[in-house]
Amino acid sequence: MSESVINNEAINLETVKIGPVQVAAFNDMQHMLELVIKPDATVFAGSAIAINPEKILTAMQNPEIEAVINQADLRYADGIGVVKVMRKRLGKQVQRIPGCEFWQQLMLRAAQYQVPVFIVGAKPEVNQQTATKLKQQQVNLVGAVDGYFKDEAALTASIKQSGAKIVSVAMGSPKQELLIQRLAKAHPDCFYMGVGGTYDVFTGNVKRAPALWCKLNLEWAYRLLLQPSRIGRQLGLLRYIWWYWRGKI
Repeated sequence: MSESVINNEAINLETVKIGPVQVAAFNDMQHMLELVIKPDATVFAGSAIAINPEKILTAMQNPEIEAVINQADLRYADGIGVVKVMRKRLGKQVQRIPGCEFWQQLMLRAAQYQVPVFIVGAKPEVNQQTATKLKQQQVNLVGAVDGYFKDEAALTASIKQSGAKIVSVAMGSPKQELLIQRLAKAHPDCFYMGVGGTYDVFTGNVKRAPALWCKLNLEWAYRLLLQPSRIGRQLGLLRYIWWYWRGKI
């Protein structure tokens, strides 16, 4: 069966199973934002991971990665290939939620409700630039540690002592998700999300695709033009489509 519902005290979401991964169907980005930071300023305690075709294929081929992905509390559709499958199976509109955009909107919502935020990851200079920009946006930033930390126990202690309610980790997959699992065990009363290269985009160190390319869901093509070496990864999209039509996804 391809459809189910994620249920707990905080959420009730329809999902679609794509390969071995259950992906939540959100009406739009605001729907997810209000789930994570509710109107009463309480925060969803759990973790989120962005799902695209590449992650689906990796999960199908690597049981360890599959386990990492499925341990996340929220798996949301970041790739248009995932969204199209969900729309077809549900017979209704499902919104793509780009992880980079979601994180930036979440930070603005955190500022609005003064939810304490802790950022982890990226190069030292990028982490510091991210911290500075967040503070300029009136985000209640209670901690910032770059991705080159040596002592994970000290990082965990810092997060706990800071009182953070939102922790974002920019270290690339699956490294960031594995770290999030360990952090969440020590400090479960918090929302965690892996954000990959989001800090680089946020600070302008990496240029994101122009708005029109994003609107047309062609970010992958723009990245390929900038980095032709990504061709091997993009060819995986053809395998994803082929497996979908053969009923393997």
